This record gives sequence, C-alpha cells and structure tokens, in this order.
Amino acid sequence: MALKCLKIRPRRKPREDKRATLNSNRGQHVQGFRSSHTLPCRPQRHRAPVLVDTPKVTIPFTARFRSGTGNVVSADRARIDAIKSKNYGVAPATHKRTSYSIAATNDAIAYTTPVGVGVPATNYTLLIDIGNAITSIGADKPYVKTNTSVDTGETVEVTSGLGSCFGTAYYDTLTLSPELVVKKQFICVSSSYSGFPSGIDGALGLGPTILSEGTVTGVSEVAAVTDNLYSQGTISTDAVGVFYAPTTNTSTTNGELTFGGPDATKYTGTLTYFPITTTYPASYYWGIDQSVTYNGATVLASTAGIFDTGTTLVYLASDAYNEYVSATGAKLDDTTGLLTITSAQYAALAPLNFVVSGTTYTLTANAQIWPRSLNTYIGGTSSTIYLIVNNLGTPSGEGLDFINGYTFLERFYSFFDTTNSRIGVATTSYTTATTN
Repeated sequence: MALKCLKIRPRRKPREDKRATLNSNRGQHVQGFRSSHTLPCRPQRHRAPVLVDTPKVTIPFTARFRSGTGNVVSADRARIDAIKSKNYGVAPATHKRTSYSIAATNDAIAYTTPVGVGVPATNYTLLIDIGNAITSIGADKPYVKTNTSVDTGETVEVTSGLGSCFGTAYYDTLTLSPELVVKKQFICVSSSYSGFPSGIDGALGLGPTILSEGTVTGVSEVAAVTDNLYSQGTISTDAVGVFYAPTTNTSTTNGELTFGGPDATKYTGTLTYFPITTTYPASYYWGIDQSVTYNGATVLASTAGIFDTGTTLVYLASDAYNEYVSATGAKLDDTTGLLTITSAQYAALAPLNFVVSGTTYTLTANAQIWPRSLNTYIGGTSSTIYLIVNNLGTPSGEGLDFINGYTFLERFYSFFDTTNSRIGVATTSYTTATTN
C-alpha cells in the first residue's frame, strides 16, 4: 500500500487556492517544491535530452510474506478508499507518466525494494507503487543526512491506506541500482509515522506525476522519481515493463521491473497495446477500458478501471462481484474477507475473461484462487480454497470500476508506456500455470 495524499504547508507564504494554481500553472512542472511564482516551464516529455540510447535496465524483486501481517482485504480496502477519495483538483486534458527499474520484495501487502538515499548512500526498504508519485522515508530507519541532502524548510503531511507520516521536504540523491541514480529528488522525511509494518521505511513513488497535482500548496506538481530519471537522461524511453511469477512461498525472487522497453524474454505471443482510458478518475492512473465475462456471461460491461501493483487482489464493482459470487457459488469468509469455494466448485470453476478492445485475457480456475501454500499468511486455513476476486465496494459507472491487482499481473506481462499513453499486455509462461 502506498502514500496517497501530500500536503505541503508553507511557513512563510499564505495558502493559495489549489484549483486557481492548477489552472494558472497548467503545463508547468517542478522537480521538487517551489513557490508558485518561481515555477519554471515544464520541459516537454517528448523533447528528450540528447543522449546515446541506453540499454534496458532490469532489476529483480522478491516476494516475501510475513505471518501476521493482517487481513489482505482490509489493507486493499484502505488503499481503494484512498484512491477513490483522493482530491484530484482540476482534471487536465492530458497527462504524463514515466518509468524505471528497481528490486522488490513482497511483504504480504506490497512489494518492497532497497533504495539508497544520499551520498554515501544509506539503504532503506521502501514500498513500490506505480499508483503513487511521492517518495517518503523514515518510518523505521532514521534519515541520514549527507552532503547531497537539501532541507527545503517546508512541512509535509502524507496520508495513505497503509499509514501516515508527518515530516520535512528534502531534495536528495536516490540510488535504485548502479545504473539508476536520480539527483535532487523530492522526498518526504518523516518525523512522525504510523501504520507501517516494522522493517518498512516508507514508499517509493513511481506513479504518474499527475497524482501529486492539486495536493501540494503553491505548486502544480511534484516530480516523481521516474520523471527526474527521464529528464536527467538516465532513461531514453518513458516506459517500464512489469513481470511477476505466481508467488508460492514466502521468500522467492519472482519478478522484475524493466525500464526503457519491454523484456521480450518474459512474455509469449504478442504484446498488445491499449490506450489509456479517458474516463475520470481512472485516467489519472494506469487505466484502461475493459469488460469481464465469466463462463460466457458478461458480469461487467465495458468500463474504466486501473492496473495497480499496490493492490493485492482483483476487485470488481459490487454489481459485477455479486454476479461472480452467484455464478461460482462462493461464500464469504469473515476471517480473511475472501470468497471461498469447495473442492467440487473449484473443479467446476469456469474461466474469468478480461476483454480489452476485443482481446481476451483469461484467468484460469487456478489463477482465480489464492496460493494454497500461503493460506496461513493471510489468516486462513491450509485446507480452504480462497478466491482472489473481491468486492470494490461501489457500483459500476463511477469511473473506476475494477482494479487488476498483482494477482492478475502475476499471470500477464504488463508494459506501461508513458511516451505513447498506452498499456501493453501479453501472456507469459505462467498464464495457464497450476502453481496455486
């Protein structure tokens, strides 16, 4: 789960109206925090710095589950509430996204990666999220200042579904790998955190910069890590590929992020591209339009929703969820918050199809269930069959009617292309695997 809202409280300047600031500064961009009257013109994303084309950079991540991390559905629900209740300010006509590469570990509720901060670097374990633009540290390990640390003197308050922090805005150097170093990155350094699991130091914001729009007093946006990597010439293409293998134990390196282009060795068949949805608010995220069918019957008509690495399960609008429950005969387990089915129902479980612009991506019966070897890590019993489809909690027609979380992404390769405002999806060798 990742930090969702950011408020910077100027100590020396009166608060400005966010909507007025957004309108007057539309098309402007800041690398970090500046007062609105000093905003430079936003560099156009497609006017890339002149550089020699850099090779794709790939970094693995590890799935790590901890016993007692709590109810997965409750954690997801807090994230969903944060996503759907976020104040987006004025919806712009266009938006931008960027990407890059990092190592990650699954902590039963989110993947994490070690990130070096400062020079020399101190390593912090940060949550990874393509649906969040703000990087924050200090929840567990204290921030260590170095010669690259710049205190802006501004106060930052951040809230999320997972936890909250209150701290100071800094610029510093972040090291994701030897090839991935971003200078003068805006970060929130915590003086007070709550809600984060032990051992997690904060969040690495890799999401669309637009998600910071309207949340920072006096500025139009705060540049995310990937924006600065691109503008500094570290990456030559604004795109990131995400590959997961289904997780079946608590400490396996089972995925990778590839920046600069797709990794053709990780998918099978054709990588098919789809435009970012124009439906608000899904358009602010990595959103697409899709329909969902089960056993040949439509449970969710074509509508907008999002891909999200920070959400564990697959969530459908409540009316579609109810159709799925009725069709499968599943029952809700109060302990885990997950649907359960019997062995006989599992044997009869039909394909769940996600249809995007005429292309169908199928979750097989095995792909629709939680890994049985990990049942106890979500508070379940080893002999129970749990489903990974859950209730979004709101009816369809609200502009964000599904979330394809990492249990969906484990079965398909996904490619998030900022330059062309599109998402690519392809099958992998794990699409029809029976690992669960």
